[in-house]
Amino acid sequence: MTVFLGLPRADPESHLHGAPFPQAARAAIADTQLRRNLGNATATIRAKRARVVGEVPDWAALRAAGAAIKDDTLARLPELLVQLEEAVTARGGTVHWARDATEANRIVTALVQATGADEVVKVKSMATQEIGLNEALEAAGIAAWETDLAELIVQLGHDTPSHILVPAIHRNRAEIREIFLREMGRVGLPAPADLTDSPPALADAARRHLRQKFLDARVAISGANFAVASTGTLSVVESEGNGRMCITLPRTLITVMGIEKLVPTWQDLEVFLQLLPRSSTGERMNPYTSMWSGAVEGQEFHLVLLDNGRTAVLSDPEGRAALRCIRCSACLNVCPVYERTGGHAYGSIYPGPIGAVLSPQMTGPSQNSTLPYASSLCGACYDACPVAIDIPSMLVHLRSQVPHPAAERAVMRSVAYAMGSPRRWAVALAVSKAGRLLGRRRGRLSTLPPPLSGWTSSRDLPLPPAESFRDWWTRTHGDGS
Repeated sequence: MTVFLGLPRADPESHLHGAPFPQAARAAIADTQLRRNLGNATATIRAKRARVVGEVPDWAALRAAGAAIKDDTLARLPELLVQLEEAVTARGGTVHWARDATEANRIVTALVQATGADEVVKVKSMATQEIGLNEALEAAGIAAWETDLAELIVQLGHDTPSHILVPAIHRNRAEIREIFLREMGRVGLPAPADLTDSPPALADAARRHLRQKFLDARVAISGANFAVASTGTLSVVESEGNGRMCITLPRTLITVMGIEKLVPTWQDLEVFLQLLPRSSTGERMNPYTSMWSGAVEGQEFHLVLLDNGRTAVLSDPEGRAALRCIRCSACLNVCPVYERTGGHAYGSIYPGPIGAVLSPQMTGPSQNSTLPYASSLCGACYDACPVAIDIPSMLVHLRSQVPHPAAERAVMRSVAYAMGSPRRWAVALAVSKAGRLLGRRRGRLSTLPPPLSGWTSSRDLPLPPAESFRDWWTRTHGDGS
C-alpha cells in the first residue's frame, strides 16, 4: 500500500509572504518619489527590451522553443535531477537535497562552519533570498556580503529587494550616495568623502569596497540561472563580473538552486542564453556568463537542490507552467500594477505578475490570498514573457482557490440567485435604477453601504443606465419578438 505524505510547501522561514497586498500597496502608492523612480526605470528597460527583441526575426519561434523545453524538463524532472546529481558527483562535487528553507539553511550553515570561516561573499541569488539565508547565517555568527551592486545597495540600506533583476530600482542616485557615505565605512572600506551621485563615481566606490571582500573570502555562495543535467554544468549570468570573482576566488563554493532551473542538454541552454538577456536587461548577450561542472582543482563545490514548494506547484496542472520562469522580470516591467506599487507591496521576494502566481502556489493560496488580485488582467505580462507563461489565466485560476470573505460570498450568492431567473433579474435591474438617485449629483456612485463599500472605498461606480438592454429591446422590437 502506498502512503501519500503530501507535497513539500514553503515553510515559515521562506520570504514568500508578508502583509496583505491592499494594505502594503496603499503606503507605496502614497510615496510619489517611489512612483517616480519606478516609472523612470521601468520605462527605460521596456524601451531597451522592445528594441533588441525586435531585432530577432524568429523571436516567436525562440519563445515557443523555450516554453517547450521547460515543459519537457518539468515532465521529466525526477529523472533529470538524478542525472544532474550523478554528473555533478562524478566531477567532484557534492549534492545536497533540501525540502524547504529550514533544511537548506541548516545545510549551508553547516558547510560554512566546517570551513571555519565567519564571513562569505554572495552572488545575486533569488533562491537564497527566498530561504532567508543571510538571516540564518547571521544567527550563526557568519556575515554574508552581497557583491551585486544593486544587492549591495539594498543590504547597506537595511532594505529589501523590490525587483527581481534590479533589487534597488526604488532608489535614485542621491539616495544611493547617502547610503554609501553612511554605511560603507561601518562594514568595510568607506566611500570617499567627496563621493558624488554620478553613476561612475558610485560604481567606483562599490568596486573598491567589494575588492577587499573578494580577496578575503574563503567561501562563496551563489545561485544558478541554469543547470545542464547531462553534464552537471551550472551557469550564472550577470553584468558586473562579481559573479565570476565569487565563483573562482574562494576555496569553497556553495550553490543553492531551485529544482526547476534544469535544462536537459547544452543545446537547450543555447535557447535560454538568447531569451534571458534580451528579456531582462535589454541586451543582446550577457557581459559575463560563467559555467562550471563539479569542483575544479583546489576548490570544494557543494550544490544544494531546493524544493520549498516547487513540487506542490508541479502537482497543479493549471499552474505548473509558472515553473518555466527564468526570472527575467520582463513581466514586472510591463505591469501597470507593479509600476505604481513597486515590489515591497507584494510581500514576497518574487514581486510583480510572476510573484502573484508563484508565491501563492509555493506557500498555498491561503497564505497569499490577496496576491492573485494584484493584477488588472490586462495580459501585458503574457505578451512579454519569453517562455509564454499565461499569467492572467493562472491568476483567475488562483482566485477561485483563495478563501473569500463572507460578505463577498453573500453578494455573489445573491447575484447568482437573481440571475437564475429572468423574472428575478428583471426585478433586480429595476431596483438597481434607484442607484441613479444616489449618484445624481456627481454623475457616479462614490459611497455604498457595507458590504458594497469595499468597492467604493477605492474607486467609483458608474451610474446604472437609464434604460437597460431589456427595456431598449422591448421598446424597439416589442415584447417577446
